[in-house]
Amino acid sequence: MRTELLTMLRETNDYVSGQKICETFGVSRTAVWKAVNQLRKSGYEIEAVSNKGYRLLSIPDILNQNELLSRRKTKWIGIDTLCYETIDSTNAQAKRLAEAGYGNGTLIVADHQEAGRGRRGRSWETPAGTNIAMSLLLKPEINPNNASMITLVAALAVSKAITQITGEPAPIKWPNDIVMNGKKVCGILTEMSAQFDYVNHIVVGIGINVNIESFPEEIAEIATSLRKETGKLISRAELIEAVWEQFEAAYEVYLQTQDLRNLVKEYDARLVNMHRNVKVLDPKEPFEGKAMGITPRGELMVDTWESRKLVSSGEVSVRGIYGYV
Repeated sequence: MRTELLTMLRETNDYVSGQKICETFGVSRTAVWKAVNQLRKSGYEIEAVSNKGYRLLSIPDILNQNELLSRRKTKWIGIDTLCYETIDSTNAQAKRLAEAGYGNGTLIVADHQEAGRGRRGRSWETPAGTNIAMSLLLKPEINPNNASMITLVAALAVSKAITQITGEPAPIKWPNDIVMNGKKVCGILTEMSAQFDYVNHIVVGIGINVNIESFPEEIAEIATSLRKETGKLISRAELIEAVWEQFEAAYEVYLQTQDLRNLVKEYDARLVNMHRNVKVLDPKEPFEGKAMGITPRGELMVDTWESRKLVSSGEVSVRGIYGYV
């Protein structure tokens, strides 16, 4: 009932009478009072006025099931939402849940992540109360060869959601980093379990630096947060909902063709690499050129002095980003 009550209070600008709440949920006034007090203990400021009812005055920046589900407007993402105060890795938990039979659209969110993982085995910790660490479980009926493009779909969704919430540009560094003013604010890791022609499951892990204000010395020059860039305290729950609304829309476009042909223009418009000199750290033969956007397969097109090359994986550095000058 707490989730439903919170939704009602959030969607009403004025007071909601105790009688209306009782009739809506089929409960007693005592049950309503208990639910209100439980929400207050979680940090919500709820005013109670005789003959008027209840009104939500302020919302804490917390990540729990009640808060996330009361904001949920997605069609299928987050029907099952699991929240953890502390976890090793949201991606690892998503894989465990996939094996346990949880379905498509299951969302895992953690306030504190102790052993998050990035590309090439890099690891980090998500401090409690500041950032977003979350993973989405997908079970799509697609060709496994087309799964890697989902990472770019996620990057597009996060970029759009950050701009929606903050009003500031949050361009994409190909393929899946989100940057603000030349520093990284978000990383995305997509992992797949598949057979030769069948996807068992895909996990999309997203980590966003939201309200953190300082970073370890080794990454202080390349990392930033939404709060540092905007000067504002950002609601993590509001941003989470915005990300998955944007992802759901873009993902459904992707599923129509199992490629990015109908998302290329949107992606390129947000690509920080676009028309800029890049250095491709190919382990066989590093090279430099000018980025010219992505193909419908999500490859980065790079024009060198002799030809156009397509980059499908590996590291790409952009002049002025992350220290590449």
